[in-house]
Amino acid sequence: MTIQEILKTYWNHDTFRPMQEDIIQSVLLGYDTLALLPTGGGKSVCFQVPALAKDGICIVVSPLIALMKDQVENLTEKGILAIAITAGMSKREVDVALDACVYNDVKFLYLSPERLLSELVQERIKYMRVNLFAVDEAHCISQWGYDFRPAYLHIADLRKLHPDVPVLALTATATAEVKIDIQEKLLFKNAKVFQKSFERKNISYVVQHEENKFRKLLDVAKGVKGTGIVYVRSRRECAEIAKLYNDNNIKADYYHAGLTPDERSKKQESWKGNATRIMVATNAFGMGIDKPGVRFVIHKDPPESLEAYYQEAGRGGRDEQKAYAVLLYNNADHARQEKIFELSFPSVDEIKLVYHQLSNYYSVAYGAGGGVSYDLDLGAFCSKYQLDVIRTLNALKFLEQSEYLSFSESVFLPSRFRFEIQHDQLYNFQIQNAGWDAFIKTLLRSYGGAFESYVRIKEFDVACRANMSVQQVIEGLKQLQEYGVINYLPQNDQPQVTYLRSRLQPKDLYIDKAYIEQRKATYRKKIESVFGYCTRRQCRSQQLLGYFGETAAEKCGVCDVCLEEKRRQSAVDVVDDITNEIVQSLTTESLDINELMETIRIGTEKERLDTIRLLLDAGKIKFNNERYYL
Repeated sequence: MTIQEILKTYWNHDTFRPMQEDIIQSVLLGYDTLALLPTGGGKSVCFQVPALAKDGICIVVSPLIALMKDQVENLTEKGILAIAITAGMSKREVDVALDACVYNDVKFLYLSPERLLSELVQERIKYMRVNLFAVDEAHCISQWGYDFRPAYLHIADLRKLHPDVPVLALTATATAEVKIDIQEKLLFKNAKVFQKSFERKNISYVVQHEENKFRKLLDVAKGVKGTGIVYVRSRRECAEIAKLYNDNNIKADYYHAGLTPDERSKKQESWKGNATRIMVATNAFGMGIDKPGVRFVIHKDPPESLEAYYQEAGRGGRDEQKAYAVLLYNNADHARQEKIFELSFPSVDEIKLVYHQLSNYYSVAYGAGGGVSYDLDLGAFCSKYQLDVIRTLNALKFLEQSEYLSFSESVFLPSRFRFEIQHDQLYNFQIQNAGWDAFIKTLLRSYGGAFESYVRIKEFDVACRANMSVQQVIEGLKQLQEYGVINYLPQNDQPQVTYLRSRLQPKDLYIDKAYIEQRKATYRKKIESVFGYCTRRQCRSQQLLGYFGETAAEKCGVCDVCLEEKRRQSAVDVVDDITNEIVQSLTTESLDINELMETIRIGTEKERLDTIRLLLDAGKIKFNNERYYL
């Protein structure tokens, strides 16, 4: 099929969006390609279409587990074989999935970057017929980026396994230095770069200096019709502000990573279908959500970077109609951000202490634990060792950078199972254990493909079909596992820590202090850019575009700064016009105040009187207690 036929067959679109076809053709011609497309610009089509046009499998590296799962489900619904390997999956489950990619017709393998550290994964990729490496959120490879992920640096290792396979790097935001860094880190050769302007002409950017932010949140919702998103920093604020809206008869809901997948899905669909008008959310909301008619996006607090702000604000106005991006700011925000900044950079000794306390928490012996994953109740861990939660989180991230362990926050994995015996062995088991026959038949009827790979299982659905309680189903699955009939992996939504190396002695644990200082300087530069954006009286769009390297951008004319300039200029123009009329009237005769006011045809009464006073004060007209004259 041609790429146009693929687009029509699987997406039911007749034409590509701007730049998509150019990017796809670049990949098909074998060029290493960097594509900068705005949020909602259709990045996934840019690697999915060329991968489908060629024999073999496309390996997609992405840090966004929820987005990977969504894309795998969407591809599966289209009849395209796709698999995701993420943190939290068992070694056996990963082994089966990789086998399917080597021996079956799997078209897409989605990997979290941390999985690239595994020798097992790299060894199996060597035997796959890879047609494309796609790197989503490619800015994560750059230490100058706002969301650096150390594991991304290992993507280049894949090129050694398949040196002739092109790489497509995709991101929505990258500064000039990050664009260069992406190409260098991914060892680009024969590079092509495609970039749309970051300008969003239909978005009016507004910064409001506001002490009472809650009142302003209500004012915006009442003043702008249509649906909106309100971004906040904490889960607690999500529920509080949603309640504020609902108490004021504005239908709102809240969203954060602590909700179950079913809750998140229901809330998203309610908002997408306009049953909910406003979604109050942390930055967990938005990835992969392409709702065209969002009329406003409010940030209750300044974000950590202008890259993050541009992405989140850009979720408004995707239908090209007017939308507002409102950032609320006050003096207390600066002090709050400074505190977060300090907590974000624990000392080397603090990082080492967290490593050893974590190992003691799990009872991991020296020289043991390599490759093992553990659920982490961060609150319980910090409480036991009297640690600050934010500082501990950041210590874990620096341990991840040093490749001692990987840490994934709130990874939700649904229940999965796989038959561990063949069809004939299962049949014999059913004959010899008649009491299990009906239960096993329910599993067989409900879930195809469970002999080849792990499949999602919903215990509630099985309970309904087998006329059992959910707990009975869970116990039944566990017993079948004990018999060696299946391998059952119950659902899990805890953060996870995986030891990438066996536990080291304190003297062998090295933390790069220079790297921490470099990250600190980068972070400082980012937050100063944010506060500069909040306080500088320059066109907001020009500021954002300049940050991304578009230094010759014109004023947008619709942000708060531009509109204020227009109002001031308009006021000056009115005064000039009124002055001209007054001078013209008094040139031929003197007039009393009523006569003079009647000769002025423009401006409000206040503007006319104010202009007369200005001219008197300047000595340009005179008054003799009765009449005005030149």
